[in-house]
Amino acid sequence: MNSQLPTSAIFLFCIAVAAVLVYLPFLLVGYGRVQAGYDMAAPRAMFDKLPPYAQRAAWAHQNSFENFTIFAPAALMAYVTGVDSTLAVGAAIAFVVVRLFYSIFYIANIPLARSLMFAIGSLCSGILFVTSILQVTSY
Repeated sequence: MNSQLPTSAIFLFCIAVAAVLVYLPFLLVGYGRVQAGYDMAAPRAMFDKLPPYAQRAAWAHQNSFENFTIFAPAALMAYVTGVDSTLAVGAAIAFVVVRLFYSIFYIANIPLARSLMFAIGSLCSGILFVTSILQVTSY
């Protein structure tokens, strides 16, 4: 029995995990709201009252949405075009890992490491786009 996941499944799993990672920083935003005295009548207006870590968590959450909108179609392109390369699989997995670290570094206020994770994640999405395009143009 082969215990290895097919490449196509890895792309789909990475999309699912990346979607979950979008919301992970928001858990700390919620905790910060409780600390600041959550105002249900004006939840967005209380942003300035949040502790600094919760403000950074909100920014990490927003950036995760932005990056997910690039990664998801890139991984779906790789899935649909039948990309079967170690490079593409590595890029998909690396994207998920670096986006986790991106949020951690953002919340911990380590800008250089955060920026490095952003750059690597962007490169990973780019690799998926390029390998997909190469896949369909090589016929």
